[in-house]
Amino acid sequence: MSDKPSYLADFDSASAMLVALARFLHGQDFPLLGAMPKWSAPGMKVLASVVNRLPRWAQEQVYIWSGWLEAISPQELHRVKEAALTDWVVGLYPKRRYPAIAIGSSNGAATHLWAALGIPWLPQTFLVPVSRSDVHPDRPVQELEWGRHPARLVLDDNPDLQLHHMQDPVQDRLMVRRMSYFRFKKLTLGGAYRRFIDECLEPGGTIFLVDCRFSWPVTDCGDRHLFQFGALGGATVEEMHRGGPRVSEYLRRYDSSATRWSPPSPDYTAPEAEWGFAPALGKDVETYAFDNGYVLRRMVFTHPEQMSPLVADLHRWWNHRRGLSATRLLVDSFILMEPYWTLRTGSIPYWMVFNTEGSLANLRTYLTDHSFEEIYLTLFSHGVDSIGLPSIADWRQAMSVANASRFLGVDERAFPRDFAVFIRYYFDLLKSIRARHPLPQSLTLAELDTFLGEHGHHFDISWAVEPKQLTA
Repeated sequence: MSDKPSYLADFDSASAMLVALARFLHGQDFPLLGAMPKWSAPGMKVLASVVNRLPRWAQEQVYIWSGWLEAISPQELHRVKEAALTDWVVGLYPKRRYPAIAIGSSNGAATHLWAALGIPWLPQTFLVPVSRSDVHPDRPVQELEWGRHPARLVLDDNPDLQLHHMQDPVQDRLMVRRMSYFRFKKLTLGGAYRRFIDECLEPGGTIFLVDCRFSWPVTDCGDRHLFQFGALGGATVEEMHRGGPRVSEYLRRYDSSATRWSPPSPDYTAPEAEWGFAPALGKDVETYAFDNGYVLRRMVFTHPEQMSPLVADLHRWWNHRRGLSATRLLVDSFILMEPYWTLRTGSIPYWMVFNTEGSLANLRTYLTDHSFEEIYLTLFSHGVDSIGLPSIADWRQAMSVANASRFLGVDERAFPRDFAVFIRYYFDLLKSIRARHPLPQSLTLAELDTFLGEHGHHFDISWAVEPKQLTA
């Protein structure tokens, strides 16, 4: 596998899901989020357990500074190059012919789908964390103004990138004390992606365009630079921009002088920074597919978690065809996921975008309609008693519908400052789920279409072939 550009975040959804999938296609699992070798686990387990026992203020400092180590200084932003990002992406995958290739939005459930199909995914969005220390998390106008000059250092040299400068003082409160989140979206395929498709997609093969329509209000800073205050999580758009009882109580809990935030006035609604799909790339992919004789299937959905019940049901259907039971549910949280061992254990994957009330409600809805004998669930710890964060008791109650259930890698007393979970969840999964099966032959596109023909009407997801190709 190729070396990751040093300015790209490991803790981001796109990076983690990309590496997890690439390792799967190489026949490898995803220990320690792919960031450390497995042999380092004993020492890291000890260190993480020590951190979990520290006082709250010390735990938060460890989290803040460990994240800061991944950030680059504003002066180094000239090193960010679209070509380096995409060269790294395509260099991760085995060089062979695939029946399909996916391009577009990050999505944990879709990552399990790509693993099942045995195909690569090329992300649109990349996170570059930028270090800074002179902006308070509750001053979004100051954050926007700080970002104007650093933004130009990248955008002026990369005309095919759009910047979504994001600040979320709820989910990312600890991280944004020392860094800014610069998320870059590709607006065109670019040379590396085109070459990879030409070399690795079978003639007449399928391109899945992952078109997540989830959006958020933004302030237009000019020439491909957008500022987004808040993000998908426990707080609503209304709370982020206008405040409310939960906001004032949250800010009081963190000793803030503010009672609500006063972000810059949004100009319009745009694709959300982390999960949304910028449509310019879709137009370029459509033209490229048509010109080169590929089938383009656009997957359209409005919320990241809409993919989760579909992919879980697909695996239930597939397990029956594999002669396996479909009674064990494995619930992922954000980037805590393991495509390789999901298939090796014959488990049904259900992905939660995060650990908030919305994800809990969606999981409960799924469990209302589906029964499982076993449920295993992990929780991503972000270090913050944030708005809309369910309690451990809430999660335990949701799992209680199964005959047997347990958390994977979660220290219930330490959550949401359970930083050892990033190491323990992998080893706990292997210890807790004893079933082992050979990796199956990849699911075929015909089998996927059979499943969609039988069950696709239950899900709010479009899988349409582009009209332009239908009339060609």
